Amino acid sequence: MQTIATVAELRRTLAKARSADQRVGFVPTMGYLHDGHLALIAASQGQCDVTVVSIFVNPTQFGPNEDLSTYPRDFLRDEGMAVDLNLPIEIVTVPTVREQDGLAMSSRNRYLSKEERQRALTINRGLSAALDEFRSGERNVERLIAIAKGHLEAVDRLQYLELVDGDTLNTADSPLRRPAALCAAAYVGSTRLIDNVILASPTP
Repeated sequence: MQTIATVAELRRTLAKARSADQRVGFVPTMGYLHDGHLALIAASQGQCDVTVVSIFVNPTQFGPNEDLSTYPRDFLRDEGMAVDLNLPIEIVTVPTVREQDGLAMSSRNRYLSKEERQRALTINRGLSAALDEFRSGERNVERLIAIAKGHLEAVDRLQYLELVDGDTLNTADSPLRRPAALCAAAYVGSTRLIDNVILASPTP
């Protein structure tokens, strides 16, 4: 393992890898690593010759008494940039790593009270209910979203619940004929949580 502290040093290291025609994987994090991050790192190591893991928390992002989770984010827009800008990268997905109770693993989970954690579990329940209906043959986008949303009344604020094409991340159309991702972001208390499930027919 090599620890790199500057952009210039990283560029020099990656230039050597690329000149040797090596594939480079990148796993961005803000530290406080957990098993979810480790799963991403393992996936990159399995598919790439070199894996770069960033551990960077930018202090200029925070004002007094502000927490990272209060900052606006748009997961769909950020991942979609790779497609829109034709960046020479491939986005590789891996199954969401979950805690024993089903909550998607995140460093933010530690902010949840016992009562809030119980309410947070409804996010996964809603997504799972939609996945079950998909596996039973439901292909209507609006109905699948409605099924998931019906379980999310316990959250304090639903930021988004969207069903998008698995490749383009554009809004999926009915009936579903391609793999899709059902993505949710919601606040429980002051904690912003995200989760998703992949809706795809089994490969023959």
